Amino acid sequence: MEKDIPDRLMTLGHPQRLAIFRLLMRRYPDRLPAGEIAEALGLKASTLSTYLAALMRAGLVTQDRAGTSLLYAIDMGQVQGTFDYLLRDCCRGRPEICSPTPQFATEGASPMTDPAPDRTYAVLFICTGNSARSIFAETLLREIAGDRFTAYSAGTRPNSELNPIAVELLRQKGHDIALLRAKSIAEFSGKGAPDLDFVFTVCNPAANEDCPAWEGQPISGHWGMPDPAQATGTEAEKMLAFQQAYGALKHRIEAFSALPIATLSRISLQSAVDEIGRKPLTHLEDHA
Repeated sequence: MEKDIPDRLMTLGHPQRLAIFRLLMRRYPDRLPAGEIAEALGLKASTLSTYLAALMRAGLVTQDRAGTSLLYAIDMGQVQGTFDYLLRDCCRGRPEICSPTPQFATEGASPMTDPAPDRTYAVLFICTGNSARSIFAETLLREIAGDRFTAYSAGTRPNSELNPIAVELLRQKGHDIALLRAKSIAEFSGKGAPDLDFVFTVCNPAANEDCPAWEGQPISGHWGMPDPAQATGTEAEKMLAFQQAYGALKHRIEAFSALPIATLSRISLQSAVDEIGRKPLTHLEDHA
């Protein structure tokens, strides 16, 4: 391991290679096609290929083939080994020096422990426009488990109004839509912003963006799904796309709200959140 550290640090010293590394870290454990990485970072295919090859040589990124596509992901074992080495060597094993949250350093530590009997957890759902998928998630969590959670949603580039098909679907399902509006993630950072326990992205473009580092290091997860607003065809076919997105989110939120949050360690909780996001969407939609 020691002999690999200089090469890995040198590889990450290049701004665009670092940007690829950060994107794949944000999307872990997802495997991303090269085209999505290139689009997210504005890189030419040939340039991206060169940078990915360097990251793979350094042992930071893996490549797998799925059909005709090449998929890339963080090699988390190697990355963790690199961080562990730096912590032991540079920090002399003292997490109070190098770790921003040493209380989360052990498997047994829970980030959600609170002696108050009425403890609620603040959850933020993020999408690009905050007009459909994140609005669905906010509404569903509030109504499925509103006594345990405070639900919010926001967009990285919010639309001026909610998607009318999404609003109509929520109305048909009997949800309260009076207070729903498109919001910017800027409302949830800085002075006066709510303290967040969980932050979930529900669309790939939002997950690929370099969002702010949230105060308090909330548990994060990616529950990406296709944009129903991109559906074409008849009005019934378009509504079906929104129904499928609603159904998939409903099942994910039901699974999330059933987690014994206060008793799980941060590591176990993160694993559970990631597992919910990995469930096939077709399975979730079929049972919506």
